[in-house]
Amino acid sequence: MESFLFQATIYLGAAVIAVPLAARLGLGSVLGYLLAGIVIGPVAGLVGSETQDLQHFAEFGVVMMLFLIGLELDPRALWNMRQRLLGLGGLQILLTMLAISSGAVAMGYDLSTAVAVGMIFALSSTAIVLQTLTEKGLMQTSGGRSTFSVLLAQDIAVIPMLALLPLLAVPAVMSLAPDGSMVRAATEHGDEHHAVVSLVDGLPGWGVTLVTLGAVAIVILAGTFLTRPVFRYIHHARLREMYTALALLMVVATAVLMTMVGLSPALGTFLAGVVLANSEFRHELESDLAPFKGLLLGLFFITVGAGIDFTLLFGDPARILALALAVMLIKGLILYALALLFKLHKKDRWLFTLGLAQAGEFGFVLISFSLQQGVLAEALGGQLLLVTALSMLITPLLFIVYELIIKRMSDVEEAEHDEVDEQGTVIIAGIGRFGQIVNRLVQSAGVNTVVVDNDLSTVQMMRKFGFRGFFGDPTRPDLLNAAGLEDAKILVVALDDREAANKLVSYARKARPDLHIIARARDRVHVYELYDAGADDIVRELFDSSLRAGRYALENLGLSEFEAAEVEQAFYQHDRKALRELAELWKPGVPITEIPEYVARARELNNTLELELTARQQANEKKRA
Repeated sequence: MESFLFQATIYLGAAVIAVPLAARLGLGSVLGYLLAGIVIGPVAGLVGSETQDLQHFAEFGVVMMLFLIGLELDPRALWNMRQRLLGLGGLQILLTMLAISSGAVAMGYDLSTAVAVGMIFALSSTAIVLQTLTEKGLMQTSGGRSTFSVLLAQDIAVIPMLALLPLLAVPAVMSLAPDGSMVRAATEHGDEHHAVVSLVDGLPGWGVTLVTLGAVAIVILAGTFLTRPVFRYIHHARLREMYTALALLMVVATAVLMTMVGLSPALGTFLAGVVLANSEFRHELESDLAPFKGLLLGLFFITVGAGIDFTLLFGDPARILALALAVMLIKGLILYALALLFKLHKKDRWLFTLGLAQAGEFGFVLISFSLQQGVLAEALGGQLLLVTALSMLITPLLFIVYELIIKRMSDVEEAEHDEVDEQGTVIIAGIGRFGQIVNRLVQSAGVNTVVVDNDLSTVQMMRKFGFRGFFGDPTRPDLLNAAGLEDAKILVVALDDREAANKLVSYARKARPDLHIIARARDRVHVYELYDAGADDIVRELFDSSLRAGRYALENLGLSEFEAAEVEQAFYQHDRKALRELAELWKPGVPITEIPEYVARARELNNTLELELTARQQANEKKRA
């Protein structure tokens, strides 16, 4: 017991220290867990032989991950994405497997080992890539969406890969008895780890097929017809932990059933997740299982890091690094060719290529599973672990390379922008959701507008609906002058890029001191920045809609429409006045919480608002009385 608690303290302590540090450095949580394992294992030697046993337990996190992936995969949404999933994602997986497997055969490995290596390196890091795309705001670009489609296709492909890997070692683990029944051969580790009763041992081939199909049918039928009454039964207990217990029971029971018929537990739980993807209990299951999945997966990656054999790396570092770079180069060439085939834009092409060139965390899962099944030799498995980890460690550098390429391409592509040949009374910079509504409203009043946006796809979509727009950078002085800055009455700044909006307002104010500038702000601090830059009217993008939602809440709490509108208007006027006062106290580059006079005045204004609203409420109550 004391040994277990000591090991738990080491693993949890390493995770708590390393993962937030890695996330802050932009390396991602997966690399944080790996580095934590490396520190407590090969470097400090704090964990020993228990790592392998613990890894078997931690692999249940992979089973939970695949169940949650299944929950996210609405079959109808998958059908709508079929072109990118099967085309872009399917081709990437097949071509990468073919290329790397061929290379492995050329290096002297047998076909089954080469195919397993091809599967391992065909996958990319979902955790690192999605986190980076989200942090850098690239998810909604064409390259980001294409990258997500390939990652989703890879996540789905893990299921058949886990099912196929044991077949690559079938001669070693399964044989036919004289009567035609399937007999599992003894492994070198013995059967002490296989306490679950098998339902297929001793059955003829057709019997194995029927039992296997029956198990799959049970999972589908139970997920479709039994979940609702079981959840209803649990609901009557009025105990929150029973929902968590039921969620765990569903995953564990499905995994056990799949193991009993000789299938991968991950395959069964993924299927169960897909069956439940459209149920009303989906979000409940996700919220209950997510913490367990995260902890067990983190533990799995720590054990992988702790189990990496660095004597292999130090014994031949040039070979290991060359293999990692070769894998990334092969994947990169295939990805770039697919980007050309599917006609991705230049910037998106490089994001797609550099973002997916690494191996991924599911590679660790496949390596571990292949070692268990006897598909890979121990020495080769250790090398593959090192190559996978190195490629993931290189990934943040690839995103830095992408940013350098994009910066250079932006400088070159400036001349490709549209030539603005119209001038208008109102210039609208940015035609996202905010700018579109402003443009339609102003045009409906018969006012001529000129719209400029640096997102080509948005401008092209706008043209399809009959609205004229120009593709170009609104912060360029020559483009603004061509749009009629000298004679325009109003400039509406509706850009998503905060810095670009500030830059545009500042330039326009200097060029036209008399111009009325209306700007969209992302938050309160952005209001101060735009105010300092010279904007006349500043609209916080969610402020008015939030006021309306608050008014609805007051109306449904018993206030009349008039009273709720009065409170809304009073809050609106007070907030505008407070913003102007606080803008004078705000200091550029200094967090507002570190400006004492700002904090003090904000508190005073908040107290004033409460007093005003209380007095108004008391007056209304007297009128009703």
